[in-house]
This record gives sequence, structure tokens and C-alpha cells, in this order.
Amino acid sequence: MYTGWKRSDGLVREWILAMVTEEILLQVMHLVTARDVWIKLNKILTSPFQVSQLELIDWTDQKRGQILSQYMVLHKAALTADWDTAAKFLGQEPDAVFQPITWCLETALIVAVRSAKRNHFVKKAMEKMQREGVVLIAQQDKSGATALHAAVDGGNIEAAVWLVQKNAELANIGDKYGTLAVHVAARLGNREMVDFLMKHTANLSENESGLKLLHALACSGLYDVDIASSKALCRHLLVDLVVVWVRGIPLKLEDNVANHPQERDVENPAKCVVSALIYVKQKLTALFWDVTEKLDPSNSIKWLRETKLIHHQALNLVKCLCEEVVKTDFPNAAKIFTEPLRNATCLGIHEIVEEILESFPSAIHLRSERDQSLFHLAIVYRRENVFNLIYQMEEDRRVRAFLSTPDASTNNALHSAGNLALQQQLLLRASAPGAALQMQRELQWFEEVGNFILPQAKEHINADGKTPQEVFTDTHKDLVKEGEQWMKDTANSCSIVAALITTIVFAAAITVPGGSNGESGLPVKLGGRAFTLFGVFDALAMFSSSSSLLMFLSILTSRYGEQDFLYSLPRRLIIGLVTLFLSIISMMVAFGATLKIVFGQKTAWIVIPVAVLSCVPVTLFVLLQFPLLLDMIKSTYYPGIFRKQKDTSPSLSSGEKSSGTSSEEYLKGSWSQSSSLD
Repeated sequence: MYTGWKRSDGLVREWILAMVTEEILLQVMHLVTARDVWIKLNKILTSPFQVSQLELIDWTDQKRGQILSQYMVLHKAALTADWDTAAKFLGQEPDAVFQPITWCLETALIVAVRSAKRNHFVKKAMEKMQREGVVLIAQQDKSGATALHAAVDGGNIEAAVWLVQKNAELANIGDKYGTLAVHVAARLGNREMVDFLMKHTANLSENESGLKLLHALACSGLYDVDIASSKALCRHLLVDLVVVWVRGIPLKLEDNVANHPQERDVENPAKCVVSALIYVKQKLTALFWDVTEKLDPSNSIKWLRETKLIHHQALNLVKCLCEEVVKTDFPNAAKIFTEPLRNATCLGIHEIVEEILESFPSAIHLRSERDQSLFHLAIVYRRENVFNLIYQMEEDRRVRAFLSTPDASTNNALHSAGNLALQQQLLLRASAPGAALQMQRELQWFEEVGNFILPQAKEHINADGKTPQEVFTDTHKDLVKEGEQWMKDTANSCSIVAALITTIVFAAAITVPGGSNGESGLPVKLGGRAFTLFGVFDALAMFSSSSSLLMFLSILTSRYGEQDFLYSLPRRLIIGLVTLFLSIISMMVAFGATLKIVFGQKTAWIVIPVAVLSCVPVTLFVLLQFPLLLDMIKSTYYPGIFRKQKDTSPSLSSGEKSSGTSSEEYLKGSWSQSSSLD
């Protein structure tokens, strides 16, 4: 019974995951059952932090339709900013300016204020909405939004200033979902509007409004907006920051420097000098970027600077939040850090993982709902940036214990590295081009994780009765077939080119340019520089194309075992592509030398253009095949994706030592915490 339910639940879960977008998939793929996935999707897709929400309207309400039809003229005038027509209508019905004129119960002011092009109409309408010297502009539509919400939604900063000047309380009026105008501005990433409205909005750090604002600011990448934060706000924002780790909001470096001046200690001259030097360095840096941007017409340098700046600001915010959580609520720190740590690990944001571990070293012991550690999750989701943090741990025994410990499914880390499920396939296709490189990447993961676990764990049998190697073989069968087909297709295409080059240069060597001496049989142009150049590069093209052809033939006749994709096949393909590239270049040089011999010195105007055009095949080959060759070389001969990172997390290397604890005790799970990453 349970086995059948588990199988059905797994099918439903896979079906749901296949229907969502990649952004949402990253947030739900860690959940075990279809019910958990469905509940999480319901929370994501019905988030209260929406800019605007439209309710279903009863279009069959005849009474309301008759009333609204009376205001159709005013509605059209508001949309077209035709104040003359509106003024005539309001002259006959003065109270119409206060009445809802749309099915969403919007007034003429709310309709017009959504566009800055209609500001003349807006100003006139506000003058008409006065009663006894008071401007009555606080009407709300069906969703509870005011004219200020509409102005912010339309980016109409000028109208927003007018509205707040007439009624400052508009900034503190929320819609029926509790959304203030400043929340809308933050979600839209409108920095100017946010800065203005924050000056007129009260108690943002004392209630849920502050949480909404921080969430919206993080989603929009406005990390440097100054807002006081409380313990509860830090707790929730840390979760949001992981999901919305964006890096693209334009900021100016000089503004950042001006908003954060260096404090000077007048009683300590040495500190004053240091502060002055830092200030000068900041100014020089800003000047350097300004000059560089002006010299770059493509604005790529400006984009790079803005991207790095927003990343730096986000990282500083994460660090501040982590420190605040530890200082203000240390007993609940494990619970607070649980979800951010899991999400950051699953998404591969190693910067946030490092900051959490540095602020709260005990977080390294947290376990997921499947009883998986931080490094288990990094392996499951193929996040090498997070997994590389393991190199900062000094105790090899502790590392082996972490990865050798079985999870709730009796799978250790090597089982996870050998498993190729749906989420791994999606991430793998995005990280490596071609099935052969993807298979090589999987073998690298399996080999690297195997170096960190205990010897007996390599033969550990999980609940399905399989060892890690059996899991790897079973789940990678299709990828091996795809890799074999990809390799054969590539080798077939390249071998045809190599065979053609071999034929051409061999024929050119027999029929030498300039002809042969009828008596001696020697080439007529023998001894000339051009002829020597032709002979050397024609021979080089012959040897290199023959070598390339042999390498591609060896690929076609390979046995295509799993381990062949790690080094053997990639090396053959690299050698084949390099020699093919060399043969094409040599053939083009030999062709240019032939033209020189045939046309001589007096026809340089023919030789030079033709020689230039001969570079086209080489250029095409570089553009089409060089990226693949570069990826192959990096993946095969470079240090690879697994390497020690900069030591920025002392908690990993010297944090919580556990000397005196044996590996067997770790394997029994005595070290795991009661907290979980669920």
C-alpha cells in the first residue's frame, strides 16, 4: 500500500515540477511530497506582496451599469486628459468628481493620475475636489487603493508630490491588503519615489509594513535604502534576500560615498589620517570610474561597476542582518537561519552561506527534512560554490563524517552525487554544453565526493539495495547514450573536414605551383622564399590533418564506457580539434604562398585581398568551434570546479572543533542537531 502511494505521489510531484517555471522550481524542488509542493506553490502564487489586485466584477449588475454609463463622458475625458469636456460635464454635475466612474470604483482623479501626460487634468481635478478649503482626495477604489497608489503605479512623481502636499495622510493609507504607496514604489524599484514617500510614511519599522517594505526593497535590489530594522524584520528579510539575490539596479558610486561619509576621531590623529586616506581613495576611485565610463561608448564598464556595487551592498546587508539576529535572538538563531541557509545552498549563493556560518557557526550542523547536511544539499543540487567551502574545514575526519552519514533515505553523500534526478538534469544542462561534457561533469562530482567519504561508505547499500556506484550507473544510462551520440556526431563532422584537407594538401604537394623542370624534374621555383613557405606549411597541413583524422576515427571506434568520458574521450576530441585548427591555418598559409608564386611581385593588388579573404575559414572555425574547445580544455586540464575558496569563514576551519570524537560516532548521527532545514 505504502509503496504504491509513494510511487503515485512521486509521479504527481514530478508532473507538478515539470509545469512550473525555473524560478519557482528552485524554490520547491527540495520538498519531498506532492502535497508539500502544492502548499508551497499556493503560498508563492498567492503572495500578499502584490502591487495591485483586481477582484472579479459582476458585469451583469444592471443597476451599476446604468449609473456608470452616466459618467462615460467623464471617464473618456480623464483617459484623454480632455479637461474642457470634463469641465462642461462637472459644470452640470459638480459632485461627479467624487463619484466612482469605472467598474473598479475608480474616480476621475485615480484614472487620470496614472500618467504624467495627464497632469494638467489632475491639477484641475484636485482644484474641483475642494470643500470648505479642504481637498477631498482620499477616495479608494474597489481594492482600497487611493490616487497616491495610482500615481506611484504609473511612476508619476510630480502628481505624487501634489497629492501628499494636499493630504499628507495619503502616504499612511493602505489598500485592503495593507499595501501602502511606498510598498508599491519599492516593488517597482522606483528609487526617487521611495525616497520621497519614506519621508512622509510613519512607523515603518514597528509593524508588518516594515516587513513588506524590506521585502519589496530586496526584490527590487534597493539594498542601500536606509530603514530602521527590528529583530522580526531581520528574520524575515534574511529569507527573502536568498530568493531575490539580484544584481542589476543602477547606482552611482559617488552617491554611495556621499551617503556614507567616514567618521573622524578628532582625539586620535592617527585615525584621522586613516579616515582622510580612505576618503581620498574613494574620491579617486569614483573619478577613475567616471573617466573610464566616458571612454566606453558601449556602457559595458558602467554596467559592470553598477553590478559589482549592488552585489557589494547586498552582501553588506546580509552581514548586518546575520549579526543582528545573533545579537538580538541567539536562542532562536538556529530556527531563524534554517530556511535562509537551505535556500542559499540550493540556489548556490555561497556568499550568504559563508556569512551565516561566520555569524552562527553552529549552523553547519543543521539538517534538512531528509536529514541531509549543508554539504549533502550542495551535492544534490550540484552547487560547487557551496561545496567548495568544505575545503576550509581543517579536520579531515570531520569532513568524512559529514559526508558519510546516511540521510533519512539511507543515502550518503556519494549516493547523492551518483543520482541524476530531474533537478540535477536541469542544472546540469545549464552548466555544461553537450552531453559528453555533462557526463564528464557528473563523473567529476562523483570522483570528488568519493575522495571525502570513509572507505566503508563507498560500499554502503541504501534502502533500494544499491551502492553509490550502482546508483550512478543506473541513473546515468541515458546520459551515456546521449554523450556517445554527441561525440560520434562531432567526430563525424570534423573527420570529413580533416579528410578534405588531407586530400587537398596532398594533391598540392604533387602538382607544385610554378611547374617542374622538364629535364631535372625539380620545381621551377625551388629555392624561393614563397616556395619554401609553401612546402613547409603544406607538409604541416598534411601531418596535422592526418593526425586529426586518426583522432576522430579513434573516437568513433571507442567503447564509450562511463570512465571514458572523464579523460579519454575529451582528450581525443581536444587533440583532434587542435590539430584540425592547425591544419586549416597551415592550408591557408600554403594557399597564400601559392598565390605569391603564381602572380609574383607585380600583382600584389591581387595577392593581398585574396590572402585576406583566406582568413575567413579560419575565423569561422574559431567562432564556431573554439568555445567548445575552450570548454573542453578547461574541464579536462584546468583545476576544475572544485577548488579552495578564499578563507572568509573562520567557523569552517577553526569554529566548533570536535576533537576526541571518532568517525564512528559521527556515522551514528550523535553530532546532528535537533534543528532541521525544513
